[in-house]
Amino acid sequence: MAGRYEIRFSGAGGQGLILAGVIMAEAASIYDGKQAVQSQSYGPEARGGASKSEVIISDEIIDYPKATKVDALLALTQEACDKYSHDLKEGGVLLIDSDLITREPAGNFKVTKFNITNTAKNEVGREIVTNIVALGAMVALTGVVSKEAAEKAVLSRVPEAFLELNKKAFNLGYEKAMAAKN
Repeated sequence: MAGRYEIRFSGAGGQGLILAGVIMAEAASIYDGKQAVQSQSYGPEARGGASKSEVIISDEIIDYPKATKVDALLALTQEACDKYSHDLKEGGVLLIDSDLITREPAGNFKVTKFNITNTAKNEVGREIVTNIVALGAMVALTGVVSKEAAEKAVLSRVPEAFLELNKKAFNLGYEKAMAAKN
């Protein structure tokens, strides 16, 4: 990996995107031995307003902890897509929930879409793991952390009773993104 790689997870407050960012940063720093920082921003609403979590990953020391030109963006709501896609890098990666995003932003980047929320709800069995489905997809699309590191980071963060549920969510997101990408 050369230089810095910037990832933004965006959606609505309450969707677990801050946790997804924390897990991505832990996968990079704890399990893959890279440098990583994570930051977050959300509106005054506790749930429902646009929120984002940004992760910077690098092989070198990170001198500025905020995203400036995003390499990869996840958008789980139309509001988040509209608000946070403006600085997606040319040639970058945009992952959107195909059921919830009806207006794609214009730009020269690779768009991958599948029904992320619906996958969590109907294929995994719990909508609450939408963030983990999305995380698996972002790991697949970016390749910035290894699948093994990300899975370990996910499983280190969830209660024992929910290990299999989250493992299934992560792997399904990973597989669906790989299929959608090809």
